[in-house]
Amino acid sequence: MNKALEKSLRDASKEGNLTLGVKQVRGALKDSKLVVVSKSADSAALASGGTDASSIMQEAEKNSIPAVSFEGTSVALGRMCGLQFRTSAVAFSPLAEINVNEIAKEEGHDAKES
Repeated sequence: MNKALEKSLRDASKEGNLTLGVKQVRGALKDSKLVVVSKSADSAALASGGTDASSIMQEAEKNSIPAVSFEGTSVALGRMCGLQFRTSAVAFSPLAEINVNEIAKEEGHDAKES
Protein backbone atom coordinates (compact mmCIF):
# COMPACT_ATOMS: atom_id res chain seq x y z
CA MET A 1 0.00 0.00 0.00
CA ASN A 2 1.23 3.46 -0.87
CA LYS A 3 1.86 5.25 2.43
CA ALA A 4 2.51 8.65 0.81
CA LEU A 5 -0.75 8.43 -1.14
CA GLU A 6 -2.73 7.30 1.89
CA LYS A 7 -1.39 10.12 4.07
CA SER A 8 -1.97 12.73 1.37
CA LEU A 9 -5.53 11.51 0.75
CA ARG A 10 -6.44 11.60 4.45
CA ASP A 11 -4.90 15.04 4.98
CA ALA A 12 -6.51 16.56 1.89
CA SER A 13 -9.86 15.00 2.75
CA LYS A 14 -9.79 16.52 6.24
CA GLU A 15 -8.90 19.91 4.77
CA GLY A 16 -11.56 19.68 2.05
CA ASN A 17 -8.97 19.79 -0.74
CA LEU A 18 -10.28 16.78 -2.68
CA THR A 19 -12.70 16.44 -5.54
CA LEU A 20 -14.44 13.05 -5.43
CA GLY A 21 -16.10 11.03 -8.18
CA VAL A 22 -15.46 10.51 -11.88
CA LYS A 23 -17.82 13.23 -13.13
CA GLN A 24 -16.67 15.80 -10.57
CA VAL A 25 -12.98 15.06 -11.18
CA ARG A 26 -13.45 15.45 -14.90
CA GLY A 27 -15.05 18.86 -14.34
CA ALA A 28 -12.31 20.02 -11.96
CA LEU A 29 -9.40 18.51 -13.86
CA LYS A 30 -7.82 21.77 -15.05
CA ASP A 31 -7.61 23.04 -11.45
CA SER A 32 -6.12 19.81 -10.09
CA LYS A 33 -2.63 19.05 -8.84
CA LEU A 34 -2.87 15.24 -9.03
CA VAL A 35 -5.54 12.76 -10.16
CA VAL A 36 -5.99 9.25 -8.74
CA VAL A 37 -8.27 6.77 -10.53
CA SER A 38 -9.10 3.30 -9.13
CA LYS A 39 -8.85 0.17 -11.23
CA SER A 40 -12.61 -0.37 -10.87
CA ALA A 41 -13.50 3.10 -12.16
CA ASP A 42 -14.08 2.08 -15.78
CA SER A 43 -16.50 -0.73 -14.96
CA ALA A 44 -18.40 1.43 -12.44
CA ALA A 45 -18.66 4.33 -14.89
CA LEU A 46 -19.80 2.15 -17.76
CA ALA A 47 -22.38 0.33 -15.61
CA SER A 48 -23.98 3.62 -14.60
CA GLY A 49 -23.75 5.11 -18.09
CA GLY A 50 -21.24 7.67 -16.81
CA THR A 51 -17.91 9.01 -17.97
CA ASP A 52 -15.16 6.62 -19.00
CA ALA A 53 -12.43 6.87 -16.37
CA SER A 54 -9.62 6.11 -18.81
CA SER A 55 -10.54 9.34 -20.61
CA ILE A 56 -9.76 11.18 -17.36
CA MET A 57 -6.26 9.71 -17.41
CA GLN A 58 -5.81 10.76 -21.05
CA GLU A 59 -7.14 14.27 -20.43
CA ALA A 60 -4.90 14.67 -17.39
CA GLU A 61 -1.89 13.65 -19.46
CA LYS A 62 -2.90 16.08 -22.20
CA ASN A 63 -3.05 18.91 -19.64
CA SER A 64 0.27 17.88 -17.99
CA ILE A 65 -1.47 16.90 -14.74
CA PRO A 66 0.07 13.89 -13.01
CA ALA A 67 -2.35 10.94 -12.90
CA VAL A 68 -1.98 7.75 -10.90
CA SER A 69 -3.82 4.52 -11.57
CA PHE A 70 -4.70 3.17 -8.12
CA GLU A 71 -4.49 -0.64 -8.15
CA GLY A 72 -7.13 -1.05 -5.44
CA THR A 73 -10.89 -0.91 -5.80
CA SER A 74 -13.08 2.15 -5.44
CA VAL A 75 -14.02 0.91 -1.95
CA ALA A 76 -10.33 0.85 -0.94
CA LEU A 77 -9.79 4.31 -2.42
CA GLY A 78 -12.75 5.66 -0.46
CA ARG A 79 -11.42 4.15 2.75
CA MET A 80 -7.98 5.65 2.13
CA CYS A 81 -9.71 9.04 1.98
CA GLY A 82 -11.37 8.31 5.33
CA LEU A 83 -14.80 8.02 3.70
CA GLN A 84 -17.66 5.65 4.47
CA PHE A 85 -18.42 5.25 0.77
CA ARG A 86 -16.54 4.29 -2.37
CA THR A 87 -15.07 6.68 -4.87
CA SER A 88 -13.64 5.77 -8.24
CA ALA A 89 -11.64 8.94 -8.83
CA VAL A 90 -10.05 11.64 -6.69
CA ALA A 91 -8.39 14.92 -7.63
CA PHE A 92 -6.22 17.00 -5.32
CA SER A 93 -6.85 20.73 -5.51
CA PRO A 94 -3.85 23.04 -5.87
CA LEU A 95 -4.11 23.90 -2.17
CA ALA A 96 -3.44 20.33 -1.08
CA GLU A 97 0.01 19.66 0.40
CA ILE A 98 1.21 16.58 -1.47
CA ASN A 99 4.42 15.17 -2.84
CA VAL A 100 3.43 14.17 -6.37
CA ASN A 101 6.77 12.57 -7.24
CA GLU A 102 6.83 10.41 -4.12
CA ILE A 103 3.28 9.16 -4.72
CA ALA A 104 3.96 8.41 -8.38
CA LYS A 105 7.19 6.59 -7.55
CA GLU A 106 5.48 4.36 -4.97
CA GLU A 107 2.70 3.58 -7.47
CA GLY A 108 5.28 2.71 -10.14
CA HIS A 109 4.66 5.73 -12.36
CA ASP A 110 6.76 8.70 -13.42
CA ALA A 111 5.22 12.09 -12.67
CA LYS A 112 6.36 15.66 -12.73
CA GLU A 113 5.10 18.23 -10.26
CA SER A 114 2.97 20.88 -11.89
